[in-house]
Amino acid sequence: MNVVQRELQQIKNNLWQPIQLVGVLWLIKIVETVLSIDLGWLGVLPRDLPTIWHIFTMPFIHGSWEHLMSNSLPLVIFSFIVLQSYRQVALPIMSIIYVLSGLGIWLLGRESYHIGASGVIYGLAFFIFFSGVFRRDVKSIALALLVTLFYGGMVWGLLPIKEGVSWEGHLFGALAGIWCAYYYRHVNPPPRFAWQDEKPLEEGSIIEDPFWIPKIEKQEIPIRDANDVDSPPPLRKTTDNILKWNYEFKPKDKPE
Repeated sequence: MNVVQRELQQIKNNLWQPIQLVGVLWLIKIVETVLSIDLGWLGVLPRDLPTIWHIFTMPFIHGSWEHLMSNSLPLVIFSFIVLQSYRQVALPIMSIIYVLSGLGIWLLGRESYHIGASGVIYGLAFFIFFSGVFRRDVKSIALALLVTLFYGGMVWGLLPIKEGVSWEGHLFGALAGIWCAYYYRHVNPPPRFAWQDEKPLEEGSIIEDPFWIPKIEKQEIPIRDANDVDSPPPLRKTTDNILKWNYEFKPKDKPE
């Protein structure tokens, strides 16, 4: 298997894994609907000690089909980007966001059952965006702009402006993503290209002039004898090769 085939296989794997995860979410919702049961009790109830372990089950439970559908596509997209572009640190990043988003809700959230994968989605999105801010390489910045372009409206989910939405989960997920972006900013660096490691030219190297710049030779400036006051000196002019600035030196008046 050559390099191209190996890379294509890696892309397929990184895309297939998030799709499988979303498939599990849909399967759970189908079971809830068919059996007419409510698994909302598997959500996190803040500061209730028995439900602290529900931080691991909370992302798999959704209150409605609309809730599940709104989370499915972003979860696939952001998970794929992290797995594909930050392979070396993808697993610890996703694990940290997964745990911290739920733990933050348990510590500081409103006293209500919190469910859904929105916290994880916000964590991944903010990790991708702030990786572009902290890393400042071309790939990270491009991914950050892509997230901003298509999902920039997610920022409003950090505010308590819609009833029944766990904005705390969004907030703690986003904070976890920002922390991961800063902590792992030097890990999995972008590849360097040959032109980035080129050495400077040595002294005396010949550089071909651009073809669109006319070659104009500088004119010789005759030197005038200081004692010769009878004949006016010739007009002195020098010409720059590129900007064509003209400098004229006019003779001084003869002394009385």
